[in-house]
Amino acid sequence: MFVPFYDANRLRHIRFQYVTVGLIAANALVYLFAKASGETGAFLSAFEISYGFIPAVVNGYAELPPAYVAVPGWLNFLTYSFLHLDIWHIGGNMLFLWVFGDNVEDAFGHVKFLVFYLACAAAGAGLHALMFPGSEATLIGASGAVSGVAAAYLMLHPRVWVWVLAFGRIPLNLPAWLLLMVWIGLQFVLFASGAEDVSYAAHAGGILAGAALTLVLRRRGVVLFDRQIQTPRAVELEAGDTGPS
Repeated sequence: MFVPFYDANRLRHIRFQYVTVGLIAANALVYLFAKASGETGAFLSAFEISYGFIPAVVNGYAELPPAYVAVPGWLNFLTYSFLHLDIWHIGGNMLFLWVFGDNVEDAFGHVKFLVFYLACAAAGAGLHALMFPGSEATLIGASGAVSGVAAAYLMLHPRVWVWVLAFGRIPLNLPAWLLLMVWIGLQFVLFASGAEDVSYAAHAGGILAGAALTLVLRRRGVVLFDRQIQTPRAVELEAGDTGPS
């Protein structure tokens, strides 16, 4: 419905968002590797089974054949978040990460942001496994981790204005609080409705973890619900502006 592509929110504590860019690059490389190695063949399915997240396996209701066991089971709570179904799947997740990740990384610091991102991914998988304990369907995608990033951004910079494409074609400039509250609210509505086309449980798990971790991982002195209002014009007028996403 709304696809973010730019926020006028400069970095305050770091020079560059190395972790955000690194995560985007890692997701892109894994996607390209999987596609190049077997887009329609058995390899892609085996890749997803080996590195994706399967609740029935995690909960002990099913067991992977030895040939598919590529990593220790606990790592699947993380590896699944680097796999994506198609270009639209990875594109949407990485746009969210690009627009909102840099300022969350700025507020946490590089190392704590990486821990935060992976923890949100694990929380998303955990709630998915709790809600669908016997499911043998493979969960893939960075949505749980990215949902945590979105929740953190809402708690840190609700008044920053964000450019979005509404319905994929209409550019709008909206305050982050409106955009993200609508988006987060929609995830919980769909989660409660039992919609199964997307794992809204993973989204909800990431959001809850992101909100909780923001309380404890942000830098000392970084305030919640920053009252500063930033628009593209206002930031352009500031001398020494570095790194809006």
